[in-house]
Amino acid sequence: MPISYRVDHEARVVVAAGHGVLTDADVFGYQREAWSRPDLTGYNELIDMTHVDQIALPSADRIRGLASLSAEMDSPKTRTRLAVVVTDNFAFGLGRMLQAYRELDRRSTKEIGIFRAMEEALLFLGLERLVEMPGLSAPTSAASSSPRRGTERC
Repeated sequence: MPISYRVDHEARVVVAAGHGVLTDADVFGYQREAWSRPDLTGYNELIDMTHVDQIALPSADRIRGLASLSAEMDSPKTRTRLAVVVTDNFAFGLGRMLQAYRELDRRSTKEIGIFRAMEEALLFLGLERLVEMPGLSAPTSAASSSPRRGTERC
């Protein structure tokens, strides 16, 4: 699957990474699979898109559809954050579209930030320790260097 994810229960964050070519089905599939899990209610989310070669979405309307589906899946009782890290302008633009559509949806309880650097995303999420990205052997550093614990591979 071009999107892999892991759950760090101690940090209360879902960490996802995209690889290769992302399709509409990949993005919507990840959203449905990860965020239909009741044990993830109230968790923040970090998505690393820096290893994505191409985003193959059929239309910009699908971004609106993704925003709507995501907002529908948000817990109305809990405010959380989503940080997306991208490297290219196209992905950055799509991320900003998603951010705008989510902000316009009254059901949305997730604050979204689109970043070009992992360090900024980690600060936005308030992560103060190492975060291991799915599919990578080395953890991504955060503000401190305490060891990673409580990670569940999905």
